[in-house]
Amino acid sequence: MLFIVISLIEVDYLTQLFTTIASLRNYLNVQKSKQPSGQLSVGLVPTMGALHLGHLSLIDCAKTENACVVVSIFVNPLQFSASEDFNKYPRTLNHDLKTCKNAGVDAIFAPEPLEMGLGEIGNSKTTQVMPPPEMTDILCGRTRVGHFQGVATIVTKLLNAVQPDRAYFGNKDGQQLAIIRQLVADLKFPVEVIGCPTIRESSGLAYSSRNQYLSPSDLVLAAHIHQGLLQAKQQFFLRDELDDPSPILEAAHNYLANLPEINLEYIELVDAKTLQPCTQIKSALELMLAIAARIGNTRLIDNILLSHTTTPRKAIVAIDGPAGAGKSTVSKQVANKLGLLYLDTGAMYRTVTLAVLREGIDLRDQDKVQAIASESKIQLFANPIAGKSMQVLLNGEDVTTEIRTPEVTANVSVIAAQSAVREILVKQQQRIGQTGGVVMEGRDIGTHVFPDAEVKIFLTASSEERAKRRQGDLIAQGQVAPDLTTLAQEIQERDHRDSTRDHAPLIQAKDATLVNTDGLTIEEVVTAIVNLYEQKVQNL
Repeated sequence: MLFIVISLIEVDYLTQLFTTIASLRNYLNVQKSKQPSGQLSVGLVPTMGALHLGHLSLIDCAKTENACVVVSIFVNPLQFSASEDFNKYPRTLNHDLKTCKNAGVDAIFAPEPLEMGLGEIGNSKTTQVMPPPEMTDILCGRTRVGHFQGVATIVTKLLNAVQPDRAYFGNKDGQQLAIIRQLVADLKFPVEVIGCPTIRESSGLAYSSRNQYLSPSDLVLAAHIHQGLLQAKQQFFLRDELDDPSPILEAAHNYLANLPEINLEYIELVDAKTLQPCTQIKSALELMLAIAARIGNTRLIDNILLSHTTTPRKAIVAIDGPAGAGKSTVSKQVANKLGLLYLDTGAMYRTVTLAVLREGIDLRDQDKVQAIASESKIQLFANPIAGKSMQVLLNGEDVTTEIRTPEVTANVSVIAAQSAVREILVKQQQRIGQTGGVVMEGRDIGTHVFPDAEVKIFLTASSEERAKRRQGDLIAQGQVAPDLTTLAQEIQERDHRDSTRDHAPLIQAKDATLVNTDGLTIEEVVTAIVNLYEQKVQNL
């Protein structure tokens, strides 16, 4: 992504700093006068400073759509309640100025409170802007009384001061974005409000100025907030369009219930535009699943958008390849890097294999195996934290470790080769990925499950290299590891079974990019796939 590049390179842009409305307007008027038409498209990125990659993504969007970009830096006292410490909010103006300069921002507007019409104690001299109560008194508004009125007041003043053509806000603050859109519509501001995708760390945690309050262990814990949302998203696409939304909420609740260190404030499913609670999923609606939680004294928010509409889908990334090529590790990191849903299809087949082994039946008795596959309730807790195993439940039991045992590994190919089992699981996979935005890995994703996937990768490695990796994994799990020769032979035999089976054999799709991971680090492989994804998306 371009904004990551410019954030790391020193660039000598002529960025202007203004602290008064009059000086900023004079600058913009001069810039307009330099244009042959006398017109200048202006993009505004309102911030409270402490800039991070999320802000840089907003700046990057603004730069692509406007001739002039203004970033405002103002810690708004009106949006802090009595219980929140306004004075402790991070202020890093020097760092922010340098960041804006490197990012190619044209003008920075960093006014004092008095310039924004606020008194010394943060009280507005004029009546506050009051958005519709039905949008401000719910979700975060229940505990942050007056917060959105304070946001609306300052955003109104910023829009009046800058008079931009477009204003850019992050989707992470979904309630704020919906309120500002309503405000602009109600007050007839001639400005287009642009909502930009949430930018996340490799763990999936949304970038936020408040993240700096978290300890290293808290950061790992905080990443589970997004994982809970993704688990709910998976349930959303398994439900009919007019289905009861309660199972979707329960999926997130059940995931986070295992993490008592996360103090949940709310999880709610609402209409993304009106913010009204969703009681029934309708295909015409775009819904927002929003969450707020505290870890220690730090309050974090996040959300994801859900829709069954036929809007253009996000790209699907299909990663195929033989066992031990590093598909799972790579796919998890690619998904988190791109903010997409990760689905480990191999874990699904392993789980069915475990269920069959537990019953003690002949693995080749296809009727009995099919019955077990149909009756088994498999839950995958999507997008695992980097370095952690994906949690897998079989009929409510955690089988995360058990599905990776040598016994399951040795027999999963027999189960996966059965067409009836594959049909059952492929339907589930296709249902989850029908709207795109998914990273799937397996043996036949690009050739059978999603033959129309926009990005196809065939990830492979030599049998010797895969044997070394498998031995290392077993040792790390505390299991007895066979010698390398035995492991290499087992891998070759499995490759033969997978590539010669009658139904959906393991082959490289004609339009897949071959990536041999011998001698490459995980980071190098992930970077290559992310770059390929971005190139493909740009050409769609």
